[in-house]
Amino acid sequence: MDQSGIRSLGLVFILATQAAAADTPTATPLPWKLTVGEYAYSDYAGTDVNLRWRADGNSAWIGAYRDPVFGSQLRAGADTAVNIGEYVQLQPSLQAASPGFLGGSLNLQVGDTWYGLVGFGRTDARPYFNLNFDPNDAVTFGAGHHDSNGISYLIFVVADDRFHTGQRDWHANVQIPFGDSHATLDLLRKSGLSDAGPITGWGFTANWDWPKWFLRLAYDPHQNFSAQNAWRFATGVRF
Repeated sequence: MDQSGIRSLGLVFILATQAAAADTPTATPLPWKLTVGEYAYSDYAGTDVNLRWRADGNSAWIGAYRDPVFGSQLRAGADTAVNIGEYVQLQPSLQAASPGFLGGSLNLQVGDTWYGLVGFGRTDARPYFNLNFDPNDAVTFGAGHHDSNGISYLIFVVADDRFHTGQRDWHANVQIPFGDSHATLDLLRKSGLSDAGPITGWGFTANWDWPKWFLRLAYDPHQNFSAQNAWRFATGVRF
């Protein structure tokens, strides 16, 4: 299966729902976040290094990924949030990677304590190693709730609408505060056409965020809708 369009952007939805909450739980936000991730496949490993700046709802980042099968890729991106009235927010993003990949997405979030969202992503279908779970030439639909006790809930689906693969990733997400830290748990159900034929699988991501550093563990079945399963380990610091 083509390793370009369906394995691309990775910014369709997470911008609005997780970035602001996961970047810092402190009253004085730290604008920089350095993340180092290790990706364990069946017989080899990959490494990703990412530096992100975030302030006032705007983000910019640079990163590099390498493994012995895919090779190396440099990448950069930016995203922002634009409030339209009290209950509507637009969330555009752009991403570029060597040797010529380009992609973008636009999300619309409507509501306050209860909210709904829709998203749309497109790429130029050039080779790109996708480091997130989801199809990227895709549409997104979801709904969430911010509880008065600080717990947040979210359910959403990301579905390929370009390459006729039937690829769909369903996510059920909960964020739970613990003093000045918080845990974020995401359960994934994946289905659709892959390099190995039709697949289904369950995965997860678990984050624990402290004010200045964080840990992340994830399992991604059929990463990028391939025959490879992946464990992902990441840690980082804010400064």
